[in-house]
Amino acid sequence: MNVKEVLQQFVEGATDLRFNNVEVTPETIHAIMINEIVPSHPEEDFYGKSDAAYMTTTIPLFKKAGIEVDSVQDILNKGIYITNAVKIPKNGYVVSKESIEESLPYLERELALFPNVKVIMLMGDVAKKAFNMISKKAIKKNAVPSVSTYKLRKTEILYNGIRILPSYIMTGQNILIEKSKFEMASEDISIMYGLITKQ
Repeated sequence: MNVKEVLQQFVEGATDLRFNNVEVTPETIHAIMINEIVPSHPEEDFYGKSDAAYMTTTIPLFKKAGIEVDSVQDILNKGIYITNAVKIPKNGYVVSKESIEESLPYLERELALFPNVKVIMLMGDVAKKAFNMISKKAIKKNAVPSVSTYKLRKTEILYNGIRILPSYIMTGQNILIEKSKFEMASEDISIMYGLITKQ
């Protein structure tokens, strides 16, 4: 299944929406990592060119977590799918609530493509916000409490039987500079991997 082809069917009219142009076998995916927003240039996204900017931080995080990967395909092969909450590049410094809302129906449809997901990682506040918007619509309340991520990291949060792991944004050079966030994000990835690999 090509994710972009599936989601493109629901788009009406001209749009800046960007979807992952990647072939995935939905049944093999057991964890989804939701990053904040698509980059300005599609080739810098997770499924873009081999040395894409988004992968220059993602691969070190996985390696720090003790998971040997060298490409996004290696990550997919381990049953982990990565996507962005917001499907439109940002045009200011902050991600607008409107762009989150515009992308939400597509993120919902995208998550629904994967029937065997055990863990959803929310990489950053935008991902947390977007996921809470989805849960508010479905169950009339936030799945993730509105408190700082570091306070939530050791909390067991479940949504429809899926473990939700709030963590830190995994892209942008800041993650490599902010050592404590890098450590915590890689620890969270390690927890996620443990949850999907234990039988």
